[in-house]
Amino acid sequence: MASKFIISGGGTGGHIFPAISIANALKKQIPDAEILFVGAIGRMEMERVPAAGYPIEGLPISGLDRKNMLRNIKVAWNLMNSLALAKRIIRRFKPDAVIGVGGYASAPTLRAATSFGIPTLIQEQNSYAGVTNKLLAKKAKRICVAYEGMERFFPKEKIILTGNPVRQDLFAVKPKADEAYQFFGFEKSKKTILVVGGSLGARTINQSIIAHLGELANSGVQIIWQTGKTYIEDARKASQEFASKDLLVTDFVSRMDYAYSIADLVISRAGASSISELCLLAKPVILIPSPNVSEDHQTQNALALVRKDAAILIKDVEAKELLIQKSLELINDDKALAKMSENILKLAEKDSADRIASEVLRLL
Repeated sequence: MASKFIISGGGTGGHIFPAISIANALKKQIPDAEILFVGAIGRMEMERVPAAGYPIEGLPISGLDRKNMLRNIKVAWNLMNSLALAKRIIRRFKPDAVIGVGGYASAPTLRAATSFGIPTLIQEQNSYAGVTNKLLAKKAKRICVAYEGMERFFPKEKIILTGNPVRQDLFAVKPKADEAYQFFGFEKSKKTILVVGGSLGARTINQSIIAHLGELANSGVQIIWQTGKTYIEDARKASQEFASKDLLVTDFVSRMDYAYSIADLVISRAGASSISELCLLAKPVILIPSPNVSEDHQTQNALALVRKDAAILIKDVEAKELLIQKSLELINDDKALAKMSENILKLAEKDSADRIASEVLRLL
């Protein structure tokens, strides 16, 4: 009889990409494995997971509303419904193990699994564990982490350092590939800065670019500026008077492998998935942690790199004033770029998805 696994979680690309990578790694090790995803209705995973070729079921779960406490009555009701629904899914599917990757749906799914005595594994992507995973860890059999020192949050004997799984297609293109420069219409003789704000964009990063477009236009540096859908119109309007083949403004970069290939410096939020990619690709980076995430975990992620001289951190509130000045200083300092690249590569954890899949199979 084929082994069966449930993978639960999502909400952002940072949870979904690792989840799909783990599923692919399980399939590689057990080709006839049956894998079912459990996500949150209305969230990104409900589209991205079927597009990757896996079935998914949705739970009616959402996060707490900190601004309108009355709405949390509905949140609590949905949580109870989600727990009941998760139990029904587990009874019907009968998984051999359940993997939680973070995100709203993972809590009821893993709670339901442990109530049936099914072994669970948590994949904690951040350097600062969230409340949900700390609670789920009490009954989890394994906890796969991406950072050292996680025994602050979890029982030491359950922790395995595996790193975060990342999109494998990013590694198929060589650094400074000719086809990557051609794709963006850029010149190999010029330096390139890649600006990314995650799948949804980042307001502060975009505002910082808009405020200093004149300096960027006169810098002789090529810019790939990924704004996210919400901010693309403002960005296009602001950049009209600085129209140049050195400035590419787009809401979405379809070929991140090409973008990373030619980037001499990356400006990014400090999501766990992005950081794992940057480590493996040895990219110098300026991190602007999002202030709008639980437990301020992006700042903790960034500090883990800063302590090893592997990245520069600029606070969200200081970005408008400091980000572009620092970026232009750094892009012209070859020695500093090389040192950061060397240091960030030391933090890379390779073959993470395969290692996590092996841990899942050990549970059986």
